[in-house]
Formats: sequence, structure tokens, C-alpha cells
Amino acid sequence: MSDPLDALEKSISTLRRAIRDASAAGDTERAGELRMQLRRAERAWDALVDADEPATAPPHPVPAAAPAAQGSQLPAREHVHRALMLLGTPAAPKLIVGVHEAFFPGELSASKLSSLRRDEERSYRSSPGARPYYLCPALAHDLLTPVRALITISTWTLDQRVIGPLSPRVDFLTSAIRIAEAVRTSAESTAGGPGPEALRLLWRFAVNIPDALPRSVAGHEGAMDPQQVIDAAGAELDVHADADRAARAEAARRARKSLKDDQQLFGAPAQGVTYLRTARA
Repeated sequence: MSDPLDALEKSISTLRRAIRDASAAGDTERAGELRMQLRRAERAWDALVDADEPATAPPHPVPAAAPAAQGSQLPAREHVHRALMLLGTPAAPKLIVGVHEAFFPGELSASKLSSLRRDEERSYRSSPGARPYYLCPALAHDLLTPVRALITISTWTLDQRVIGPLSPRVDFLTSAIRIAEAVRTSAESTAGGPGPEALRLLWRFAVNIPDALPRSVAGHEGAMDPQQVIDAAGAELDVHADADRAARAEAARRARKSLKDDQQLFGAPAQGVTYLRTARA
């Protein structure tokens, strides 16, 4: 299973390289935006490390809490954050809940996510930067308005949080790879192997990817090969990735020039649409 700390460390390393490249190219605006993202990622890393630190031992020994009990202590936003870090892409509430049920302990319902998104924006506007990360909507590539059906994390780069014309398929394939990797890791490191929820989730992705399923075992989730899913998704991803990356990068450049800091996280207001259209012309 993908470790949120590992994913954040990779993100921090990627951001540092991007800052170095932007500085070398003389793109001070891009470097400044990346430094802000790096600070958020580092605060998120600190928060996760603090959450993992063991509490002071009580005076009388008590049985260790089961993983499910420990997971249930986390607030809903932490559950969502862990699921999104595993996926590495903007995701709809239903998928976030499915990933959480497949790989993490505790309870998370889709009904909590709509109010959670509103709370995140209110929290940011009342005290910007007080939290190590915020859950925010993806941004539409054309008008930079919020795509409220998709949730992202503020520590991700703008490119990662923008949805372009090819992004839904690219993100689907990327998520399939990440889930297959988590299933494979679980099979290698857990005595009981991946649970039925994880296998069903991977199956739902695999049936929509050409050549992701063994021909002879259709209908048998447990017979899937995670590596076959990874290879099949990767092959199709190679076809779309460059064009999607270019569209997202172009939209991110416009967002950095046209939007304020809060709008880069939560999207342009409706009254800003006309202006953004003019800025694109």
C-alpha cells in the first residue's frame, strides 16, 4: 500500500527540482508559486509525522488498539487526504470513499465530503495557511472555475489540480496504476493479501482498460494480475500523457497570472469568467 508520507516526500523532492529548474530559467513567478507549494507540502509532511508519533504510555498497560480503531480516530479530512495521496490525482467523492474502504481503516461516507469542502474553503479564507494542507476543488482548464465534483489537495502543483480535455482519462489510468501498485504491495507484505474491497476496486478500473484482464479468468477478481493492469494502463497513458501535460501546464500558467492565491486553490468566481476569456484572447 502506498504510504502517504512516502508520497509527500516524493512530491517535496519533485517540487525542489522544479524550483531549481524554474530559477535556472529565470522564471521567478513560477519559482515563487512552487516555493509556496513546497511550504504547504512540508507542513503536511510535518503534520503526518506528528500524527504518527506514539502517545505517552499510560500508567497501566492497556491492549494495543487495532488498526481499525486507530484509523477511526482520524477526522474525515485526514481520511480524504490519505485516499487522495494514494491516488495522486483529482478524484470524485465516490472514488475517494472506495479507496478509503479498500486500503485504510476507519469510516468515511460520501455525505461528509460536500460539507467538508465548504469547511475547507471557509477555514482558508478566515486564516490562510493555518493548516498544512487544504482540500480544494479541481480547476477547469478553460475558465479556471472550480470543478466541484473533483477534490484535490492544496499542496499539489497547479498543473496537477487542473482538469484539461484529456485529464479525465489520464487521471483514470494513473489512478488504476496507483491502485494496482497498492494491491501488489498488499499482496507482498500482508499475510492475508489484499482484501475483497481492494480487488473489487481494481477490477472496476481494469474492465475499462484494454488488455488489463487475463482473457481466461473474466469475472474472477482474485485472478487479476496487478502488473498486467499497470502495463496495460501505462501503454494507453503513453498515448495521452504528453498532450494532457501540455494542456494542464498552459492552464496553470494562465492561472498564476490571472488568479489570486485563494482563487488558485478554490477557483475563479463566476464574475471572473469574462475577464479570463479576455485574458486568453
